[in-house]
Amino acid sequence: MSPLGFSPPDTVPSAATTAELFERHVMSTYARYPLTLVRGEGCRVWDEEGREYLDFVAGIATCTLGHAHPAWIQALTQQAQQLHHVSNLYYNRPQAQLAQWLTQHSCADKVFFCNSGAEAVEGAIKLARKYAHTVRGIEDPILLTAHGSFHGRTLAALTATGQPKYQKDFAPLVPGFDYVPYNDIEGTAAVLERWGERVCAVLLEPLQGEGGVVPGDPAYFQWLRRVCSERGILLMLDEVQVGMGRTGRLWGYCNLGVEPDVFTLAKGLAGGIPIGALLAKDFCAVFQPGDHASTFGGNPLACAVGLAVCHTLMAESLVWNAQQTGSYLRQGLSCLAEQFPQLVQEVRGWGLIQGLVLRIPAAEVVRAAMEQGLLLVPAGSQVVRFVPPLIVTPAEIDEALARLESALQELAVGHSVGDF
Repeated sequence: MSPLGFSPPDTVPSAATTAELFERHVMSTYARYPLTLVRGEGCRVWDEEGREYLDFVAGIATCTLGHAHPAWIQALTQQAQQLHHVSNLYYNRPQAQLAQWLTQHSCADKVFFCNSGAEAVEGAIKLARKYAHTVRGIEDPILLTAHGSFHGRTLAALTATGQPKYQKDFAPLVPGFDYVPYNDIEGTAAVLERWGERVCAVLLEPLQGEGGVVPGDPAYFQWLRRVCSERGILLMLDEVQVGMGRTGRLWGYCNLGVEPDVFTLAKGLAGGIPIGALLAKDFCAVFQPGDHASTFGGNPLACAVGLAVCHTLMAESLVWNAQQTGSYLRQGLSCLAEQFPQLVQEVRGWGLIQGLVLRIPAAEVVRAAMEQGLLLVPAGSQVVRFVPPLIVTPAEIDEALARLESALQELAVGHSVGDF
């Protein structure tokens, strides 16, 4: 160790690949594909060898405007040249403007900005607990989430996530949570009755993304909205993956015919710049100075880019495009399901978040599609998720479907009907 606090670097061959550098220096928290991406434009990306791919992952529903969109670049560049970060001890105009846009275009009245979906969920959990203590007088509140849900990797968000595979080896989890069966009125009612007055909030995804692209049932959510209103329970929705127009409606809850009391955003809000947001109605926005904070949350750079994304969604009719191209994508996937019944069970989803439910491991389809120049992402062990940028065109969907068809044809050779 040198006096400056670091050791001289190991001898690393100058020709070390990116993968080799990752192996040496980056924690192994991802099972990465053997692919190094170096450039993107629109719905396409290129690897370090110059091969082009259609990107139907979009940073997992994050690159709302695709790659290198002119409005995104302009907002980023202009704000970086003016003021990129200041403490939340001071006002900054981009944060105020983004909060104004979000509240004017949603059911919320107030916004707290952070850096990620998990942080937004953590904020929602804290808000629910403070509301329980200070407004409802609940000494030991219970927050309900759904089996099959995914809410993030921080400890409370991980506890809220109703999938034991994500929680393995991280006990003890945070107390005060229980789980309900998603879209099941009778099962949810039983859990509500078990905890009675201790239930302070219910946190659900309008559509379960990581849980397999499972859309919410409007009848279930409308029943739950009535129950929550009658009992003073906060209805909180995790819109991290489905917000910002992805479902063909601006917010996922618009597909359900309900308004939440609280909802969370991240991913697509700034099209790839880290940002998260917790939104709440006035009656439950109980945070006071000192209750919650974020050093980077709401900084001028992220908020200026987020505002540009919001304006571009409207200027380029991208929510409408997600609805139209999402329907077109679903039709094409349904045709492939009919063509390959030995591999595919069904198609489900909303707008530009579609899931291909498989009879084989999703990883096989993802890898085969990658070989054909199409990037996809699993949503569970046997569902492949399609979440392209909201700027995607019908022609690009045709191209993606053709590449997927080639991948499925190759897989069909190795999976005869007798295998099922």
